[in-house]
Amino acid sequence: MSDVAAIHDLVQKRNELKTEIAKIIVGQDAVVDQILLCIFSRGHALLVGVPGLAKTLMVNTLAQALGLDFKRIQFTPDLMPSDILG
Repeated sequence: MSDVAAIHDLVQKRNELKTEIAKIIVGQDAVVDQILLCIFSRGHALLVGVPGLAKTLMVNTLAQALGLDFKRIQFTPDLMPSDILG
């Protein structure tokens, strides 16, 4: 596959993902773009914001669109490794 074809496929997949996410998440295009950029670059993201911005819904929707499992960890100041690992 040529580089041009790979880029075309990436753009097409990004547009498909954005379309699926936009069915649930409205008005957060910049955040969705940043999350997708993070995923495509194999990076990490930390979503921070006031309650009610649909952060959990956004990640859950993204996981469903990609066919992934979703689990949420509530970050608190007293969070311990055993809280995550069991």
